[in-house]
Amino acid sequence: MFPVPSKFKLVVGRGEGRTPLNAFDAALIDAGIGNLNLVRVSSILPPDAQFTPDLWIPPGTPTFTAYGYLTSTTPGEMIAAAIGVGISPDTYGVIMEYEGYCTKEEAEEQVRAMVEEGFRLRSLPLKEVLVKGVAYRVQETGAVIAAAVLGY
Repeated sequence: MFPVPSKFKLVVGRGEGRTPLNAFDAALIDAGIGNLNLVRVSSILPPDAQFTPDLWIPPGTPTFTAYGYLTSTTPGEMIAAAIGVGISPDTYGVIMEYEGYCTKEEAEEQVRAMVEEGFRLRSLPLKEVLVKGVAYRVQETGAVIAAAVLGY
């Protein structure tokens, strides 16, 4: 059994690369998580997890992360990603991620609505929504990522 994370941060990044994987790697580096071993998780924020924007995790650490990303090989195309975290006053929270061909603001609006719907579906009280987004106009091969990084 894994220990339950007690902290989280939201990060976004964008990048260009020779291939889609290189562009994704560049976006991870831009987001500050390019040297972690990401373990992709779904949509639940652990109870009492504290928002810690300066959360530091040593390189190479397996790290639970909910993320949305998009790569594109179409020069001039606008790509975006956003992460949203809904916080309940007395129980667990909900994490949602979104990626699409839109502006940062549109991605953030979409992910906020997704968080609100996630809370409605679970009949949970919603105290606060944190949202962070990124958009990027592709030069050759580009990528964006938005992530909730869970830690200790």
